[in-house]
Amino acid sequence: MKLLFVTDPLGAFRIYKDTTFTMMREAARRGHTLMVCEPRHLMWCHGSRELPGRGRVTASVLDIELTGDPDVWYRAAQASGPGRPQILSEVDAVLMRKDPPFDSEYFYATHLLEQAERDGARVFNSPRALRDHPEKLAILEFPQFIGPTLVTRDAADIRAFHAEHRDIILKPLDGMGGMGIFRVREDGLNLGSISETLNKFGAQTVMVQRFLPEIVHGDKRILVIGGEPVPYCLARIPQGTEVRGNLAAGGKGVAQKLSARDREIAEALGPVLAARGLLFAGLDVIGDSLTEINVTSPTGFAEIAQQAGFDAAARFVDALEAALAAS
Repeated sequence: MKLLFVTDPLGAFRIYKDTTFTMMREAARRGHTLMVCEPRHLMWCHGSRELPGRGRVTASVLDIELTGDPDVWYRAAQASGPGRPQILSEVDAVLMRKDPPFDSEYFYATHLLEQAERDGARVFNSPRALRDHPEKLAILEFPQFIGPTLVTRDAADIRAFHAEHRDIILKPLDGMGGMGIFRVREDGLNLGSISETLNKFGAQTVMVQRFLPEIVHGDKRILVIGGEPVPYCLARIPQGTEVRGNLAAGGKGVAQKLSARDREIAEALGPVLAARGLLFAGLDVIGDSLTEINVTSPTGFAEIAQQAGFDAAARFVDALEAALAAS
C-alpha cells in the first residue's frame, strides 16, 4: 500500500518515543510505501494549467525510506525542495497525524482532507470526525463517565463551581500537553486572576473540573484502535510539586494493565468513535473519570511496547489494513 502521513516536520521527531514513527516503521516492515507531507503542503486548485491536481487535492510529498539509523532515521528520494506533487486520492491511505494545537490552519487542513475524501481518498482519522470531536469538549457526550465539569465564559459560574467543589482545575479548550492548566484549592487564591487570564474577561470559553486526587496515580492514556481497547494504558504520573501528569510537563509514563473501570469506559466509547471514522483515539482517565478524548495524534505506542511488550503499532496497522480491505 501507498501511505501518506500528514505530520509535523520530520526534523522535530524524537523517534525513540514518537508514535507516528512507530506506525511508519511497522508499515515499512510490512512492505508498504511511505510518503510524508505537512499540512502546509496541501493544495487545491481549479482552472489552472500550471498547477497540479486539476481540481483534486494535492500535496507536495517526500518519498521516504527508513534507514534504521537513530541519528539519520530516514532517506528521502527528493534531495531538495518541497517534494513532488501527489494527488491524495491516488494513494491507499492518508494518515492525519499533525499534533495540536487545533487552530485555524488545522481546521482548514481538515476541510482540504475532506475534499480529498470526496475525490475518493481514504483519510484516517476522518477529517469531519476530527472537527466534531474537540478533545476536551468531546467528553460532554458521555456524562456517565466524567466527574463534575463546567464549560463557560462566565467568571460568576466559575466562582459558583469553586464554592461548591472547593478544589478545581481550570484549563483552556485549545491547550495541549498540559499547557495553561491551573489548580485552585479551597482558599480560592488567585481564582479571579486565573479566570481572567483563561477566559480573557469573558471573551473565551474555558473548562473547569473538580480536582481528582487520583492524579497521584497517573493520568491514564487508554488507546482505542478500531473500536477496541489496547490492553495496556500509559499512566502519566506527576513529578515533584507538579499537578500535571502530561509527559510534556515532566510527567513519568508508566505502562499499566487496564483496570475494570478503564475497560468499561473504553468498551463503551470505542465502537461509537470507530463508527464515526476515528480509527485511533486516546481516552484520558484519572481514577474512574474520563477527562479528555484525544483524536488528533494520540501517543503512547513506544512506551507501552518498551515497558509492557505489547506492539500497539502492529495492532494499528492491522486495523488500518482491515479498514482499507473493507472499503
